Amino acid sequence: MKIEHLEVLVEEPSMEVFLTVLLPRLLDGKVTFTIHTHQGKSDLLQKLAPKLRAYAKWLPESARIIVVIDRDNDDCNKLKHRMDSDALSAGFEIRKSSSVANWRVVNRIAVEELEAWFFGDWGAVKKAYPRVSPTVPNHSSYRQPDAITGGTWEALERILKRAGYFESGLRKVEAAQTIGKHLNPQLNTSPSFISFRDAIIDAVAELSPTG
Repeated sequence: MKIEHLEVLVEEPSMEVFLTVLLPRLLDGKVTFTIHTHQGKSDLLQKLAPKLRAYAKWLPESARIIVVIDRDNDDCNKLKHRMDSDALSAGFEIRKSSSVANWRVVNRIAVEELEAWFFGDWGAVKKAYPRVSPTVPNHSSYRQPDAITGGTWEALERILKRAGYFESGLRKVEAAQTIGKHLNPQLNTSPSFISFRDAIIDAVAELSPTG
């Protein structure tokens, strides 16, 4: 069975525009994708179970579902368990490991939010906004993208403001699109981004017939 399409569910517009510029590079034209944006995290979580039940009635086996959500301050394991439970209740196999070849749904969490993925490839931020310091990843506060405290979008905003960008406040959608154009998926050091990237690559890798 060839995988031909991905249905991608995200919580807000900045993730949508980021994936719009990133996914074509990851998928290399091998599958199509549609991104469905929600009105925030609570909206996505509230609608996830009924949407998955609806998908189960019509989604062809040649399609897979990718759900991406910010951790924020939630317990990562509890959030993932809730999302996985919704998929299992709808009758879908979830991707628990690369050994599960017939998965239909994968849930991925940006820790703690999308902007952590930008810290994971500071070279992309530097290309997008050349005046930022290239040594930011050397600082202990930013060395581990998924462990940045106090909010990653707030941290990114402070750095960009100091460099003379977004003086009236970070425009998250604009930054996501601009940085996303430069982000190198293979160089990113954010563990949660790597987990997301590997799931996408796995979806593409399953294109060969299984017999």
